[in-house]
Amino acid sequence: MKKTDKRWTIRLGALALAAVLAGTSAALAAGGDQSDPLITLSYLNQTAVPQIVKQVEEKTAARQKELEQTFANQISQYLQQGGQGTPSGGSASYTLVSMTSGQVMSLGVGCEVLLRVGTATVRSDGSPALVDLTSGGTVNPGTSLTKNHLYMSTIEGRTLAATANTVKVLVRGSYSVA
Repeated sequence: MKKTDKRWTIRLGALALAAVLAGTSAALAAGGDQSDPLITLSYLNQTAVPQIVKQVEEKTAARQKELEQTFANQISQYLQQGGQGTPSGGSASYTLVSMTSGQVMSLGVGCEVLLRVGTATVRSDGSPALVDLTSGGTVNPGTSLTKNHLYMSTIEGRTLAATANTVKVLVRGSYSVA
């Protein structure tokens, strides 16, 4: 009988060893493969992070050059217009602009206008001509502006025509008077 117990002990030992070897090989196989590679900290620190930083710096430098070029073009365009209005990009404060009958103010996109003195009408090729920020409505072409209402130009090509001898408007944003 003792021989039978030894055989079972050997068989159980061999079975346990096989289970341990199978588990170890499964754990090693799960560590990384072609679709899910195992990455070491040294690879991240020495290779991956420097490459990412380099790409970010290159894209940042390219975007900065692009913005500088855009800014230079806007300043050039502003100076060609005789320095009237504000360069595209606008102004943080309002500017008081006086006009006389027959003068036309061209409004840039995002330009805000507040009629203080006189009368003026809106001109544009399409509707709506301006957004009335005070009432929350829109203004159609040919409509007279209401005093002390704040208007915004949301589409290029919007103009105001002075219809009184003295017209004073507060303007914030890009505009020109002709």
